[in-house]
Amino acid sequence: MNAKTHPFLQHGKDLLLISFGILLYVTGFVCFQLPYHITTGGVAGLGAVIFYSTGFPTQYTYLAFNIVLIGIALKVLGFKFMINTIYGVIFMTFLLGFMQDLMIQPDGSFPLILGNQSFMACIFGAVLEGLGLGVVFLNNGSTGGTDIIAACINKYRDMSLGQLIMLADIFIISSNYLVFKSIELLLFGYCTIIVEAVALDYSMNAVRQSIQFMIFSQKYDEIATEIAKTGRGVTVLDGEGWYTKHARKVLVVLCRRRESTRIFRIIRSIDPGAFVSQAKVSGVFGEGFDRMKGK
Repeated sequence: MNAKTHPFLQHGKDLLLISFGILLYVTGFVCFQLPYHITTGGVAGLGAVIFYSTGFPTQYTYLAFNIVLIGIALKVLGFKFMINTIYGVIFMTFLLGFMQDLMIQPDGSFPLILGNQSFMACIFGAVLEGLGLGVVFLNNGSTGGTDIIAACINKYRDMSLGQLIMLADIFIISSNYLVFKSIELLLFGYCTIIVEAVALDYSMNAVRQSIQFMIFSQKYDEIATEIAKTGRGVTVLDGEGWYTKHARKVLVVLCRRRESTRIFRIIRSIDPGAFVSQAKVSGVFGEGFDRMKGK
């Protein structure tokens, strides 16, 4: 019995990784966004705007809005859909409060870790937030907020989740101007969601990226035998050369990106003259790759 086969162990692993992702997000938000008055998207960003204007703690704003949204979403989406989201909201609320208490100075201000380098704080914070969200999403989690709104609307309207979230984020970030009247901070906010989206895409694609080989060789049986010893499956297809009209075998192999060098070495050692096609693929699901997940 292991985490890959037992649902309870797998769910425990998911929650552990969701917690790590939230830790990355909160670190970027509290250490690099709040001290420099930079606003990110989502309910956390809304909480930041309220904090800047009134001093009301961000974690309470975050929790209050999410309680309302979760209450609505439970009726629309069901408890099974929301269980990881509820955990994410609770853990993030705790971590936002804990991290702020840890960072705040006796005079009530936050330390400027990067001095007066506001733009670098914007970049570092956005990268950590994007990577954190990537870890959360890869493990079937959510941090609530605009994700919940978008999912509810998407259930009844044919609209892109990404478009809905982006519109909400732009509105929240733009409200920062009402507090500080600063075009610079407003632009930093827009930069934050762009960098965050890039980091999010990178973290998700880097983990899921796999390699597909198509191998044409007269020594296909030897190559297939050696590749099978690595633990990767090999599929043999029947093909025919159009020019020669000769029947030939084609090997198809899917492997993780880190395993591709080993596959190449096996092919080269057996048949240096083999014809090999390699392509990057993402979203490979099944045994030995990613689990199929759905909400």
